Amino acid sequence: MIIHPHEPEAPEADPELQMLTTPRERLEFYRREIFNETSNLANRTNAYLTAQSFLVIAYASCMANVNPEWGKLFTLVVPATLALFGILSSISAWPGIKAACDIIDHWYSKQSGLLSHDPVFGVAYDEYPLFSEWESSFTGQRKSLSFSKRSPWLFSGFWVFLGLFALWVQIPTSG
Repeated sequence: MIIHPHEPEAPEADPELQMLTTPRERLEFYRREIFNETSNLANRTNAYLTAQSFLVIAYASCMANVNPEWGKLFTLVVPATLALFGILSSISAWPGIKAACDIIDHWYSKQSGLLSHDPVFGVAYDEYPLFSEWESSFTGQRKSLSFSKRSPWLFSGFWVFLGLFALWVQIPTSG
């Protein structure tokens, strides 16, 4: 405990200084946060998919190498290395994508709580032609996030297959 000769003044309870005092302000704040996080998620997903597309192009180019001197070793090492890099980049992308989805879930939960907690405001919200209950439901929101959430896992599986394929094609079989 800090002992101080002067007791601090209590903060003023001026309603104009308080943030988010009406349900409408809270709803607008929640929707802005959802929009911002959705934009972040879209940017992360776009960057991830762009990187993956370049890796696929590089992989295909490496597999097409027919140089008689060093082509066999090149097509054994480089495509498998690219596949490993694809798996590692997918693993690296997952936490950022998941975090953005979790934050969006949080703000949707807040928005749904506001609309269900304040029945008068919730009814007024649903009467606007651009808004509906489906828009605020977790079902619609989760479906919209599923592509971003699944992409790293799908590409990881894809890279495991391509890495094994590159090794299988290039390693001589005994027989």
